[in-house]
Amino acid sequence: MTKLQSASMGIRNYFMEGSEDLIIDLLEIAKRNGATHVVTGALLSDYQRQRMSFLSQKLGLRVINPIWKINQEEYMRNLVRYGFEFILVRVASMGLGPEFLGRPITQNDIELIIELSRKYKFNPAFEGGEAETLVIYAPLFKKRLNVKGRIVRRGPDDWIYQITDAWLE
Repeated sequence: MTKLQSASMGIRNYFMEGSEDLIIDLLEIAKRNGATHVVTGALLSDYQRQRMSFLSQKLGLRVINPIWKINQEEYMRNLVRYGFEFILVRVASMGLGPEFLGRPITQNDIELIIELSRKYKFNPAFEGGEAETLVIYAPLFKKRLNVKGRIVRRGPDDWIYQITDAWLE
């Protein structure tokens, strides 16, 4: 999916499979291609933020953490408000059911997710792995990512949206 997202934004995609240690290889490639900064999407995870900071600084890259420790509920509201469209491709928490999978999440859905997160005590921005998302459109995209798939149950509170086809439009 990242190849399609990159194509939609008109940027190069570097992809490597393997362990987390390959992050350093990707950062080296980025630096060789002119990168001077690394922007993270860390909201709450100290491990992710510190790991990226350590590896980036080791290579002389400056790190920017623009959404670090912002209000999780407002973050989710702002995603939709500012034109990001995303789907849930996995739900793995009590309170989040398969009805959220495979379709664009609306502002009403966000309010329901926030309400459910308060009731069932999960992170509304899914920082604990309660759900996984896929961005299908963002302000930087020139084309929308379309997907087709099916919902598959993996456990009592664990469902995925298995993507069978994806294309840009």
